[in-house]
Amino acid sequence: MAEKRIWSRREILKQTGFISAAGAAGAIAPGLEAVAAPLKDTKPGSLKAGQILTKDQVPFTDGDFSDNLYTRIGVRPLINCRGTITAISGSTSLPEVKQAMYNASLYHVRLDEMMEALGAEFAKLSGAEWGVATTGTAAATCLATVACIAGTDVEKSQALPYIKKKDQVVIPKTSRNPYDIGVRMCGVEIVEFSSPEELRQKISDRTAMMYILANPRWDNTPMSTKNLAAIAKEHGVPVFVDAAATELDLPNPHIEAGADLVAYSGGKNMRGPQSSGLLIGKKDLCKAAYFQGAPHHNYGRAMKISKEEAMGLLAAVQMWRKRDHEAEQKMWMGWAQSIADRMQGLPSVKATAHPATPKGTIDRSPGVRISWDANVVGITGTEMVKLLDEGTPRIVLGGTGTRPDHMESSVSINVYIMTPAEIKIVADTIYKHLKNPPHFENPVVPTGTPASVAGTWAVTIHYLRGTGEQQFVLKQDGNTVTGDQHGEIYNTTMSGEVHANEIALTSVLPVTGYPLTCHFTGKVDGNRMSGTVTLAEYGTVEWEAVRA
Repeated sequence: MAEKRIWSRREILKQTGFISAAGAAGAIAPGLEAVAAPLKDTKPGSLKAGQILTKDQVPFTDGDFSDNLYTRIGVRPLINCRGTITAISGSTSLPEVKQAMYNASLYHVRLDEMMEALGAEFAKLSGAEWGVATTGTAAATCLATVACIAGTDVEKSQALPYIKKKDQVVIPKTSRNPYDIGVRMCGVEIVEFSSPEELRQKISDRTAMMYILANPRWDNTPMSTKNLAAIAKEHGVPVFVDAAATELDLPNPHIEAGADLVAYSGGKNMRGPQSSGLLIGKKDLCKAAYFQGAPHHNYGRAMKISKEEAMGLLAAVQMWRKRDHEAEQKMWMGWAQSIADRMQGLPSVKATAHPATPKGTIDRSPGVRISWDANVVGITGTEMVKLLDEGTPRIVLGGTGTRPDHMESSVSINVYIMTPAEIKIVADTIYKHLKNPPHFENPVVPTGTPASVAGTWAVTIHYLRGTGEQQFVLKQDGNTVTGDQHGEIYNTTMSGEVHANEIALTSVLPVTGYPLTCHFTGKVDGNRMSGTVTLAEYGTVEWEAVRA
């Protein structure tokens, strides 16, 4: 009888203390009633249209921030104030999604039959001809690309990625981004263009697909999806739109503009499984995309989505159509305003709650920006970020301001995947540190004659596995250092300073769609220098250099 169990409103409220959590937030009540009201009359075993539940109401409980399944393996959970960023585990799945995933785990099915049924359901819910559940938007991008290259031709599928007749994908330069790896991993040549005229020149019989990153900024320009799709259709080239972090609107604006395929993240706005994605569009192309992935032994075999994730995604899309989005926005705006109000009375501090960005943009959530003069308050934005990340409970947010030259500081909070209890914790913690911050000293700048660093340097970077050989060609004017960085593949300029024997250099390697900032720090010892380089999300490693 386990498969018949449905978590009821009464069970959820009893296990999670929703009412007390909401009441604890004080000023957040406006907007919350619109969401909590449907709970009063909800019968056990039902979830009403328009009813919005937060992660305070999840039916499974496991301790608290200090004792849970993560802390037991040495991992510190966090309060996420930044939004649906994959690196900090994305969004929070809806209770209906958790329920669907649990129920799905109780049975076995033939995946081909399940995906056929899901395709029809996604079509009804999205207004497209068909839909496919994938393991995220990047996977949807890959499967869409392969579908446009090989269709369901078994021989062409098995020959990938080495043999393909259509081996190019056209992309507007403004659409290049780190997530177009889903295209690049298929082994195609990326052909960039900057105007409709250039697209007409570069599109050819080798063109498998056009990739466009959804951005309303281009909607009323010659580079709109509508204009570019019309050109692609003249040549029979399918159009794919990456709409990962945008909302699943009905009717679908991208399909109306001429897109053949559109991909969305399941684990962002829709609050489905974090590792899920939704691909919708033309029925034959969607079916070809599924054909190219698991459980079939084709190019996309590695992108396997489980029955639990697929059914969880369906629940998320169904709830997207039922959720009261206006009530959600009011609730989130109330939360944001309560944080802003908490900061009143602090010297030099300005706190502003701002509404969600316009429809069509990413991560549409109200938020809060708190700004201050660190000369008055005594803590910079980056010091605040570090303090909260190291605190208990752990809080992760974004901040600006560094000591001693950039003391105008701020932190930003994205509220829509937080809970009422977390809103209060974050507001109180920030207020406490702005009112009575720890003592921070300005960084010590070494004095004395700056070391000589002008010249050509052979640089070795010691990665966790492997080494990188680069070359710095540096010029020096007192403490100021400029020059060129010649990497193994990418070349750029660099700049920085040397004080006594301590050097700091910054460069930005021109990686297409995702420039990589490098911060080199170290010490100079005659014709040698060494230290560490911070490579953004890729971590910190050691480097050393010898002057020619």
